[in-house]
Amino acid sequence: MAASYMAFQVNCSIEGRHSLSHHFDHLKTSLSSVFRPILRELQQVPMQIDASRTIRNASLEILNAFVDSVFEFSDQPLLPSQSNFAPVDEMKEALLITDIKIQGKIPDNFQEGVYVRNGPNPLFGALKLTKSIFGRSSHIWVEGEGMLHALYFNKDSDGRWNVVYNNRYVETETFKLEKQRNKPSFLPAIEGDSPAIVSAYLLNLLRFGKVNKYISNTNIFKHSGNYYSAAENHIPQEIDIFTLKTLENWDISGAWKRAFTSHPKRAPGSGEQVIMGVDAIKPFVELGVISADGKELVHKVDLKLNRCSLCHEIGVTQRYNVIMDFPLTIDIKRLISGGPLIKYCKEEYARIGIMPRYGDSDSIQWFEVEANYTFHIVNTFEDEDDEVVVWGCRALDSIIPGPDAGLNKFEWFSTRLKSINSRVTEDQDSGGWSREDGLLFSRCYEWRLNTRTGQARERNLSGTEFSMDFPIINPNFTGVKNRYGYTQVVDSLASSTSGMVKFGGLAKLHFEEADARLCSSNGNLEELMIKVEYHLFEENTFCTGAAFVFKEGGFEEDDGWIITFVHNEDTNISQVYIIDTNNFSGEPLVIITLPCRVPYGFHGAFMPISH
Repeated sequence: MAASYMAFQVNCSIEGRHSLSHHFDHLKTSLSSVFRPILRELQQVPMQIDASRTIRNASLEILNAFVDSVFEFSDQPLLPSQSNFAPVDEMKEALLITDIKIQGKIPDNFQEGVYVRNGPNPLFGALKLTKSIFGRSSHIWVEGEGMLHALYFNKDSDGRWNVVYNNRYVETETFKLEKQRNKPSFLPAIEGDSPAIVSAYLLNLLRFGKVNKYISNTNIFKHSGNYYSAAENHIPQEIDIFTLKTLENWDISGAWKRAFTSHPKRAPGSGEQVIMGVDAIKPFVELGVISADGKELVHKVDLKLNRCSLCHEIGVTQRYNVIMDFPLTIDIKRLISGGPLIKYCKEEYARIGIMPRYGDSDSIQWFEVEANYTFHIVNTFEDEDDEVVVWGCRALDSIIPGPDAGLNKFEWFSTRLKSINSRVTEDQDSGGWSREDGLLFSRCYEWRLNTRTGQARERNLSGTEFSMDFPIINPNFTGVKNRYGYTQVVDSLASSTSGMVKFGGLAKLHFEEADARLCSSNGNLEELMIKVEYHLFEENTFCTGAAFVFKEGGFEEDDGWIITFVHNEDTNISQVYIIDTNNFSGEPLVIITLPCRVPYGFHGAFMPISH
C-alpha cells in the first residue's frame, strides 16, 4: 500500500534554522572529538592539482567515518507471525512452472500476459534501525527496496499454456549505491527521535545528495506501451516487462522533477495519464497531465495547498480530477519542534476537491467531509444531478506511519487492527475496550459531491463484518460509472495478533444491489449497504496484490477473473489463485504453486501482452 509514501527531500526554512542550531552543535562537537586524529593526518597530505576534488573526497571520507563510528545499525526483528514479511533472495533466472504444479485448467479465453506485483524486499535482510548520540531512528513498515514478482502466461500454437515465474529488484540509483557499498548506508530518516531524524536528513544529504532512499516498491503501471515501477518518494523507473530489468527514470522528457504518485490514472476517452507529486516544502502538491503517447507533460499546476497532505491516490472522471486533502500530514516545523515528521491529525479538516482536467488551483471546488483517512479509491465518476461520486476504502485513523516515538509499535497496531465488531458501547461493561480499538477498520465508503449546490453526502457502503482495502475494478471502467468492484479482505484477528495487516480473502462489491440484512437501525433506505460476496481462504492463508483479468470476448463488466498471490503460513508455500468472478465464492478455478516463497507486498496488475 504504500505506500512507499514517505521519503521527501527537504530544504530547511528560515523559521527552522534557529531550532536546528542545537542539532548542528551536536554534530560539530561529535565531529571534532571523533575526527581530530583524521584531520591531523589529512593536513600531512600533499596538495593535489585538483584541490576541490581532494577536499570533497576527504570530506566524504570524514562523513562516512563519522557515520560508521557514531551510528549503530541493527535489524528490526520480526515475530514468528510476521515471517512472510521477511525478504527473499532475487531469482537468478526465470523458472518454468511444470504442469504438476498447476491445479485446475487455465481457461482458453484467459489473456496472454504478465501478472506482476510490487512490494518491499529490504536489501540487507531486514528493515533497519539506528542508535546514535542523537537518539534512535528506524524505517517504517512500508519501506524496503522494491521487488517485482511476475507470473507470465503464454499460449503455444497448439493451445497449451506455458507459465513462468520470475522476481527481480527494482534497481534505483540508491539501490545501486548501497549494493556497491555492500552495507546499509542511508540512515533511516522518517521515524524516531527528532534529533536523530534531522541528523539523518543532513548526513544523507551531505553524503549522497539525497535525504532518503528511492524505494520504488508500491505499484507497477503501464502507459503508452511502457511499464513503470513507482513509489511516492521519487519519479518512476521504466521496467523491461519481459526481463524485469530496470531501465531508466521516467521524468517525461525532463518536465517532471518531483515525486510521482503510485496511482496515476488513465483519463477516460483521451488516454492521458493524470499524476500528482507531493513534497514536504512548497509547492506541497502539484498535478500533471501526461499526453497519451507518454512523451509530453501537457499540463502542470500547483494546487496551492496550505499543508503537505500525504495524498496517496488521485481520481479522474470524464471531465474532472478528484483530489483528496485529508489530515495525514508531513510537517518539517513539527519535526524540528520535537514532534513526528508524519502524523495523522484527526482534529484537522478533511476535504475533497473537484477540478477541471486542465484547471488551476482557483478552479478547484472543495467539499468539506468528515475527518478520515482514505488511502485507496475504488473509483470516481460523474453521475446524474451534477454529482461526482467518490468510492473509497475509509478508516478513522491512518495506518501510516504508525505510533509516535515512545509508544509500543506492536500494541499500537494490534489495538487498531481489531474488528470493530469486538467493540462494545460505553454504557456496557468495557471488558478492556479502548477508544483506539478498530480505528484502522476500513469500510467501503461513498461521497456524493454536488457541484451545483456545493453539498456533500457521505455514507458507508459495506458493513462491519470485514475490514477491506486495496480495491480494484475492471480497468476499462476507470473514471466512469461501474457496477462492480473487488477488494482484499482483512483478517482482523490474524492482523491484530501479529500487529501487521493480513488479508484473509477477497470481496466482490455489487454497487447496484442492496443488502437488506444490513439496513440501518432507523430503516432509512438511503443507508442500505450494498451486496458483498466473499471468497475467504483457509485458516492462516493470506493474499496480496490482487488484480482483475478481463475475459477475452467478454461482454459484461465482471466477465473475468481475479488473480492474486497467496501464501499459506502453515506450509510456508506460496501460490497464485485464479478465481472466476462469476463464481466468486466457489473454489479457485486454478491454483499455481510457485517455486519459492513470495513475501506479502502491495499492489499488483495484470498486463495483457499481444504478439
